[in-house]
Parts: sequence; structure tokens; C-alpha cells
Amino acid sequence: MTNSPAPVTLGTDQARTRLHELTVIDVRTPAEYASGHLPGALNIPVDHIRRALPEIRDAAERGDVLVVCASGARSENACRLLAAHGIATATLAGGTGAWAAEGHDLHTPAACDTRAGWSIERQVRFTAGTMVLLGLALGLLVHPALLLISAGIAGGLVFSALTNTCGMAVMLGKLPHNRPRAADLDATLAALRNR
Repeated sequence: MTNSPAPVTLGTDQARTRLHELTVIDVRTPAEYASGHLPGALNIPVDHIRRALPEIRDAAERGDVLVVCASGARSENACRLLAAHGIATATLAGGTGAWAAEGHDLHTPAACDTRAGWSIERQVRFTAGTMVLLGLALGLLVHPALLLISAGIAGGLVFSALTNTCGMAVMLGKLPHNRPRAADLDATLAALRNR
């Protein structure tokens, strides 16, 4: 590993004006990517970044690489990982949420090319809420000690907010519907090599 270049943060307007010269890597889940992404963005979910290191390194040597996600948290983590491997990248401030809020276009693949799904944030809210309700119901109906399920979820949410990480999102991201098909990831890596 070489010296770690510091990741750069681009605002939405900066990224929009430079979009034609940037290689954009979207590190969200395939379902999130399919719901709308920056024009020309390639989908390499954050947990597949290590597999894509050679291709991303080559792309960074040819030009600037912009890493995006929904809000900027996952792309910052990806940029730190890439920097630890000597790959200079930039992240989009506020992610695709900020991009869309500024009125910039999002590309959505044709319906036949997508898998329907919820964003990872929505999945986390649903799972956490379900577990809290389950813990409350079991605590009232079965045994009061089962209220600890709800307390554990509440503690996890506080920890998640304080550290800007989310263990539940990482676990949910490993579910089959949130993983890219092997052929899709191989095609993305080939497209990245050929840019």
C-alpha cells in the first residue's frame, strides 16, 4: 500500500459540471441503484469495492473517480478504503439524495433491467421497527425479560447515529436481494476497464 491520498468532497454543482470527465461509481445496493443514479454511474456495492480495486485503480490513473451513495456515508467509507490502497477519489456531498434535491437528473434503467426493492435505509427502518414491536409484544405476552430485544435495538440505533455506521444495514446488505448478480458485477467491472 502507498500513501493514503485524502478523499475530496465535491458539491452537486461541481460534480454536475465535471460529470462528463468523471468515472462515477455508485456504492449502493443494486435495488437502490436501480431506483435512480447519476447518469453514467457504474454500480459496485460498497462490500464489493475490494474485489474491484484493480479496475478502480486503473480508472483513477486515467482520470478522476467520484464515489456516490444515498447520503454520502457509504461513499466516504469507500473513499477511505480506496485511499488506504493509494487510490485517490472524491465523494459527492449529500449523495444522490442531494443530487436529486438540487433538481439534477437521475438515470433509471428500463423496467425489465431492474429488480424491485427498497432502499437499504428503508429496510433498516422496517427491520428495526418490527424488532422493537416484536420485543414489546413478547415482553408483555411471554416474559418481561424479552423487552431487552427492544432495548437492544434502541441502543443499536443510538450507536449507529453516534458513529455514522449501521451494522444492521451491513447485515441486510448481505441478503440475496441486495447483492448484485455475479454476471452484473462482472459486466460492471468490464465496463470500468473499458472506460
